[in-house]
Amino acid sequence: MRTTLTSLKTMRAAGERIAMLTCYDASFATLLEAAGLDVLLVGDSLGMVMQGLESTLPVTLDDMVYHTSCVARGAAQSFIVSDMPFGTSQISPEKTFEHAAHLMAAGAQMVKLEGGAVMLETVHFLTSRGIPVCAHIGLTPQSVHQLGGYKVQGREAAQLTIPTIGIGAGASCSGQVLVLYDMLDIYPGKKARFVKNYMQGADGIAAAVSRYVAEVKNGSFPAMEHGF
Repeated sequence: MRTTLTSLKTMRAAGERIAMLTCYDASFATLLEAAGLDVLLVGDSLGMVMQGLESTLPVTLDDMVYHTSCVARGAAQSFIVSDMPFGTSQISPEKTFEHAAHLMAAGAQMVKLEGGAVMLETVHFLTSRGIPVCAHIGLTPQSVHQLGGYKVQGREAAQLTIPTIGIGAGASCSGQVLVLYDMLDIYPGKKARFVKNYMQGADGIAAAVSRYVAEVKNGSFPAMEHGF
């Protein structure tokens, strides 16, 4: 049975931590699901880790639709979230809905878009029409040029009743996510402070991923050194 949004809310209410990793293809989707991942994120990070780009900005909607469909064919149970790439959500709510619908048709159960309060009207438009939304706040890579670089954001404390997934945001979130190619030490670029190399000491990829899931679930990841 596939994990649903209701499942994730139930996990949060029960204090069960949510394990999430990025995923871009069917083979890894099958492997990650077998290791116990609750959520697979088809991230626009594919632009950097798979396409060799310097940022996520050039990633297209067609790219995201293709990789979402690949992941959906490899995963039968994990909840699938797909990033809305740059330029597809920073427009009218109507056009954003049209773009999000393509990702949902490709196999996503939820779309993720960057931005806080400024995206409220768009989020309401999508959710009221059947498209669940994961709001991406804090460090927003699609705004890298406006921010003047990759800088820590979102330090303010706030009380929420919905599941929250952190990446460098500390152990108090409902769950954790990492970029798959980072935690497997595949991506040759600079690693962020919040990344842990799970291939170190592992006898294979499946073992590394299983250890990540176990450490998220038992609360030992992230440790203090993985936060800001």
